[in-house]
Amino acid sequence: MLRGVNTLNLDAKGRMAIPSRYREGLLSQCEGQLVVTLDVRDPCLLLYPLPDWEVLERELGRLGNLKSEARRLQRILIGHATDVEMDGNGRILLPPLLRKKVNLEKQVALSGQGKKFEIWDEETWNTQCDAWLQSNGDENAISEQLESLSL
Repeated sequence: MLRGVNTLNLDAKGRMAIPSRYREGLLSQCEGQLVVTLDVRDPCLLLYPLPDWEVLERELGRLGNLKSEARRLQRILIGHATDVEMDGNGRILLPPLLRKKVNLEKQVALSGQGKKFEIWDEETWNTQCDAWLQSNGDENAISEQLESLSL
């Protein structure tokens, strides 16, 4: 289970160290093999352990490609997907194109989201978190699935 927020620095080559608390689990789950891609809604990257990515990729493939929304998801998620591997120091190299798309330069926020991580520019993450916390949302728009959730 990938959870929690960590603030990290990218080095000059665009490498990011995976926090040590996740490394052993990722090594046992996927031998350090990960996939990074763009998010379809927010200015961040998504980082999946390879087995979880493969499940998502199959699901995306089953959508077909005749509907424009399915093609958009496939183009963004699969089209930008890049295999990355943890090195001996637990670092991954984030591709320059993906870093540029979401404005990752030096300080990043790594947010665990269960089966994946989100990688944000730290300032953007903080701004977005403040906005989320200030927003009460539209209570009438809560889906049936969320109505039964007790926090």
